[in-house]
Amino acid sequence: MRKQTGFTLIELVMVIVILGILAAVAVPRFVNLQSDALVAAKKGMSGAVKSAFAIAIADQKTFPTVSQLANYVQGENVLAVAGGIRVDINGTPYTVPTYTDATCSTDSLITATSDKVQCVGTIP
Repeated sequence: MRKQTGFTLIELVMVIVILGILAAVAVPRFVNLQSDALVAAKKGMSGAVKSAFAIAIADQKTFPTVSQLANYVQGENVLAVAGGIRVDINGTPYTVPTYTDATCSTDSLITATSDKVQCVGTIP
């Protein structure tokens, strides 16, 4: 009598069930990675503008204007706009708010280039 080799239907079903359980556990962990990466990029760009703000103060020995601050920020497509510094993250523009008072409550305006930035916020 010949011995047949191969998998039984029960064994194949069990393998499919186990793979399904592993997929059900792994997929939700990777779904939110894109939104987590965007949050991290926003925090990183806000930190870069805050660092540039500190460098500008040290370099100029006074608070910079929004236009001057934009020149200190490293990156592509960095512009001084109304209310802050516009930066691009994956081609999408975001504005890091800048303020003309130390309490971070009065927005700075690009038209008032003589107004000094005294506080830098974070991208909402």
